[in-house]
Amino acid sequence: MIISKLTSKAQTTIPQPVRKALHLREGDELIYEIEGERVILRKASRQTAEDPFGTFSEWESAADQRAYGKL
Repeated sequence: MIISKLTSKAQTTIPQPVRKALHLREGDELIYEIEGERVILRKASRQTAEDPFGTFSEWESAADQRAYGKL
């Protein structure tokens, strides 16, 4: 098990074994997927990184489509 602390500004350092496993480098983008009480952390692919709103699935409700669908 790997543990890191959360700062008062809600920041954390990604532990070295995790950075190594995901081949992370400075400037890489990350994806957080929430599944119940678990969070899956993945390195964003180049394709995902090109769509700045691709990971904002919480903005896909019917109300959002009515309000913003024609923009």
